[in-house]
Amino acid sequence: MFSLKNWQNGAKWTNWSENYLAYPSNFYAPCSIEEVCEIVKQHATTGKTIRVTGAAHSFSPVAMPEQSALSLHNLRGLISIDKEQGLATFYAGTYLYEVGPLLAEYGLALLNMGDIQKQSLAGAISTGTHGTGLTLGSFSSMVETWGFVNGMGEYIEHQRGDDDLSEALHVSIGLLGILVKVTIKVIPLYSLHFTSERRQFKDEMIHYPHTIRAHRHVEWFYFPSSDLIQVKKMDMVPPVVQPQFEKVIDVAKMQLLENGAFFIVSELCKRRPSLSAAVSKLSSKLVSETNRTNISYEVFPSPRNVKFVETEYAIPLDQFTACMEEVDAMFKRKQFDVHFPIECRTTAGEAGFLSPTQGEPSAFIAFHMYKGMDESHYFHWVHETMKKYNGRPHWGKVNRYDKSNIESFYPNADRFNAIRIEQDPQNIFLTSYFKRIFG
Repeated sequence: MFSLKNWQNGAKWTNWSENYLAYPSNFYAPCSIEEVCEIVKQHATTGKTIRVTGAAHSFSPVAMPEQSALSLHNLRGLISIDKEQGLATFYAGTYLYEVGPLLAEYGLALLNMGDIQKQSLAGAISTGTHGTGLTLGSFSSMVETWGFVNGMGEYIEHQRGDDDLSEALHVSIGLLGILVKVTIKVIPLYSLHFTSERRQFKDEMIHYPHTIRAHRHVEWFYFPSSDLIQVKKMDMVPPVVQPQFEKVIDVAKMQLLENGAFFIVSELCKRRPSLSAAVSKLSSKLVSETNRTNISYEVFPSPRNVKFVETEYAIPLDQFTACMEEVDAMFKRKQFDVHFPIECRTTAGEAGFLSPTQGEPSAFIAFHMYKGMDESHYFHWVHETMKKYNGRPHWGKVNRYDKSNIESFYPNADRFNAIRIEQDPQNIFLTSYFKRIFG
């Protein structure tokens, strides 16, 4: 979890996977919105760039600071609740692991979550972070009102509507300003009944259209070089708290198998990549047939302590079978040494100039490589292959966005950039990474 312990000028900054690092000259941790406004005004005068680093859980340079880094760690917490309207207002620095318990005190919950909860609300919303569920959108789609400090140091509150600013704010990647306050849609507290099953890959590809409509949440883990696939399903039920003893056992199992044992075999694969296929096959056979029920925010996330780098693409849902069959055929040819499973999820299509779904129901397919292993050839294959399926990379994952291709991915990129310039005329949020795309 994020800590301010080493937050000092000139110190090293790195993201979670440690594939990007920087040495920003200034670190800021403001305690009020007014303080954020003053910091931004100073940068607008000097012309220095500043980035909000969040929990540093992105695999792309989206949060990498070059000159100044700002943390919202001191701007956290629940501000207000409107139960009648189903709305909750938070400071945007609040971490996802804090949101569930805060809402539960009022008998409320998030509509959806992903399987990692270390991110801040600001980071999750700004990058389009998502969970899974054919009828559900990303964190960005939950927002009713954005409160942000633009590049001139002005605090603006904007309510979602049918306008260009809403479309740009939907996935803003921190380029319109610093998101400091957010009002999101919430629903009554609920639990999830979770099941994990081991299935044949070919059979699951036949049945998946039914599966994703029969369950609120479905997630697949495809094991490279194996014929097996893990299917995780979650369905909403009335609030039930899992007995503490069962919870302790479940957590211990996940830590032992998914983190402890997996770390050991990952180190083996790093030293001998040729073992990757055998490790993947073994992992698929160890998938346990389990089920449990607990409050939603206890079920959504899973511990992720084994570090990796990741690229993830959204493709139109009707392309999912063909895409996964090509992925499977590639691994059957043993083209790459990969032991990390491929994670597959679905989301509803949603608005937003920079939303990877571009309004279409989508499958998100995430490809991982263990930290320290060479992902370059594997990810190159992914990037080239996803072109055939109209894939768009997740902004927070490894991507190849630049000026030459951004409009082919996002037809309204020019409208987004025009609003970006209006809100940040001095380009103080435009680091080198973003200059390659929008500069």
